[in-house]
Amino acid sequence: MNTRRFITFEEDLHERLKDPEFRKAWKDSEAEYLVSKAIIERRLAKKLSQRDLARRVKTSQAAISRVESMNGNPSLEFLKRIAAALGSNLRITFS
Repeated sequence: MNTRRFITFEEDLHERLKDPEFRKAWKDSEAEYLVSKAIIERRLAKKLSQRDLARRVKTSQAAISRVESMNGNPSLEFLKRIAAALGSNLRITFS
């Protein structure tokens, strides 16, 4: 009988956040995560693939992938183009 227990993302994150170095890195990447999450959610709601969005933005699918995977450093202008292609407004707030 297989008694192997799978760990959920939330359980793993809870454990990892106990490490101060990981907690700092997690906090430092929050802005990138929120941008990525917003783009992905909006793109999926519009039933667009990364390639479809890239065509609308007049860029490559790889460029969209980099932004969505938080491996890019998109300019404000590029984020505006993505927002426009998704029929959205770009809003930036400081809190």
